[in-house]
Amino acid sequence: MQAPNAFAYVEDWNRRLAAKGWWHSFELPDGRTIDGVCDLAGLKNRIAQFPIPGDLHGKRVLDIGAWDGWFSFEMERRGAEVVAIDCWDNPRFREMHAFLGSRVDYRVLDVYELSPARMGRFDIVLFMGVLYHLKHPLLALERVCSVTGEMAAVDSFVLKEEHRPGANVEQRPIMEFYETSEFGGQTDNWVGPSLPCLLAWCRTAGFARVELRGMLAHSACLACYRHWEAVPESAPEPPELADVFHHTNYGVNFNSALDEYVTCWFSYSQLKPDINNVKPETDGYGVRPIDVRPLENGLWQANFKLPPGLPPGWHSVRLRVGASARSDARKIAVDLPLGAPGLAITGIADGYTWQPNQMDLRKGDSLAIWVSSLPENADRNNIRVYLHSRKLNVIYVEKEAGGRPRQINVQVPEFAPAGAVEVSVKVGDGESGPAVVEIKR
Repeated sequence: MQAPNAFAYVEDWNRRLAAKGWWHSFELPDGRTIDGVCDLAGLKNRIAQFPIPGDLHGKRVLDIGAWDGWFSFEMERRGAEVVAIDCWDNPRFREMHAFLGSRVDYRVLDVYELSPARMGRFDIVLFMGVLYHLKHPLLALERVCSVTGEMAAVDSFVLKEEHRPGANVEQRPIMEFYETSEFGGQTDNWVGPSLPCLLAWCRTAGFARVELRGMLAHSACLACYRHWEAVPESAPEPPELADVFHHTNYGVNFNSALDEYVTCWFSYSQLKPDINNVKPETDGYGVRPIDVRPLENGLWQANFKLPPGLPPGWHSVRLRVGASARSDARKIAVDLPLGAPGLAITGIADGYTWQPNQMDLRKGDSLAIWVSSLPENADRNNIRVYLHSRKLNVIYVEKEAGGRPRQINVQVPEFAPAGAVEVSVKVGDGESGPAVVEIKR
């Protein structure tokens, strides 16, 4: 049950904003002050919740939803190069910008439009009082994560006992959705997460570590980091990384526009791995795993989200457990095109007897093919092997090694016709000529 007038303070804020005109308060260089809805003491206390240094020279800061701009100009005062964005062109921001002689780069931009390709990355991102105004909060946090180089300061309304007496909302990872104007009469207040939900959102969006820094009257303040803690000098031995691949198609290629996950197989004997101590990272960007489980032969499996904001190219995946050193690296490809000119089958053999140019289905169903000019990011998912016109299941692809032909193993169905049949290989727009194999049944 909702408490009576649980959001009455929002209605009061709107009345005061209509009377004052300013949301933020300001101290002006000539000694005057602007009295906004948010007083100076409250603004200073709010930013003080986060581990942001007083000297920001050499740092880039992004202020999302800057409104009148107090946080933007405060970051500039500390020496940062600041970009401020909002979904509308606020004349009061521009007025204060001119009055202060500010160099803040102010842009009208929606949070969903953020990307490293468009904005670059920022050492610090301020995401203050914006999240609950968004219909797609988790997507927005992924966009925020993608442009964060080090730390994002996330301040958001959270549900408390006073909003839902007796519902235990402060201990449950739940969210309320407001279809119209239920939240204080505003139609742009879309969601109300509990504190556990807000913490989980930030981790799920791709931040490695999420710390609760403080609770204010109506909001929680979280510091969200892209990297794991530093490796201690006396770190224990690293885990051994056995393999890294796509969580559903087992390849090495990933599409950053999709919600894709990386699977790691590893071994470690000094500490039992679990979801709280396994620390995967890609090019240094850590992501908390969504699953850690034991496999056979002493191996463990960890699944984690592809870190937001990776540029196209090859990236190194490593793993830590607890305070251990980092494992060796395995490579994955992100948004890499497949170019495969000059594909050619250089050899074909039974995968069990290794007899060339023939296959005995009475012995097994694996056919080995050697192919030259395969692109480095060719994998089980994007290599297509055909027996006449029938596509075969690729079960193994040898890793690239010095440009020599690579082995591909496929399963030949038991109903394949006996006699001489043609096999061909396609990758991207490239296609080999046919090779002939004699199938015995």
